[in-house]
Amino acid sequence: MLTSTLTAAFALLLIASVCDFRSREIPDWISIAIAVVAIVASLAGWLGIGLMWAVAGGIVGLLLGYGLFQFAQLGGGDAKLIASLGMLLGPAGILILCFGMAIAGGVLSLIAMLRGQRDYAYVPAITAGFVWYVKIVSLL
Repeated sequence: MLTSTLTAAFALLLIASVCDFRSREIPDWISIAIAVVAIVASLAGWLGIGLMWAVAGGIVGLLLGYGLFQFAQLGGGDAKLIASLGMLLGPAGILILCFGMAIAGGVLSLIAMLRGQRDYAYVPAITAGFVWYVKIVSLL
């Protein structure tokens, strides 16, 4: 069931990426859906973390997302998405995701800078961080 849970989250991230490309907005229902998936999966035991670790991951994700929103000009939808992914991955998982996200975000930033863009969709970097996390976990 873990694979199905991660696949559902990945599908939602792909939808969020399309929305971000089109309008630079991420619908709230996507973050809510990921949070609901995280709560159900943690209660069912599919994630390998309990509800308290899922909540702790959400808090860590919220703090990271809020910090990026305040100081790095990340959008509010991006911050909410990071918080909901924190619920899905737990505190350690969201840190792994953010590391991969930072690398992908740096590449996206460089591409945008070379193209003369000041604004660019950041959800693809979040999605890349999620893929990074899944690859790291699959190696363990």
